[in-house]
Amino acid sequence: MTIHPEHAVRAAELAELRRSLDVGVVRIDGHLALLTQRSDQAERDLTEMTERVRALEHGTWPLPSLAALTGLAGLAVAVWQAVGR
Repeated sequence: MTIHPEHAVRAAELAELRRSLDVGVVRIDGHLALLTQRSDQAERDLTEMTERVRALEHGTWPLPSLAALTGLAGLAVAVWQAVGR
C-alpha cells in the first residue's frame, strides 16, 4: 500500500500546524505565569504599603484636638487677663 503524495503533504502541513499551535500555547502559558507572578507581587506590595500607612496614621498626633485645646487655653488666658485688670 502506497501513500498518496497529497496525503503526505497534508500530513506534513497538519504536523506543522500542530507544532505551531503547541509553541503558541506554551508561549501563552509562559506569559500567563509571568502575569500571575507580577499580580502576586503587586498584591504583596499593596498589602505592605497599606500596613505602613496604617502604622504612620497610628503614630500621628491628633492635630484637631490639639488645636481645640490651644484655642481654649488662649481663651482662658484672655479671660484671665481681662478679669485681672
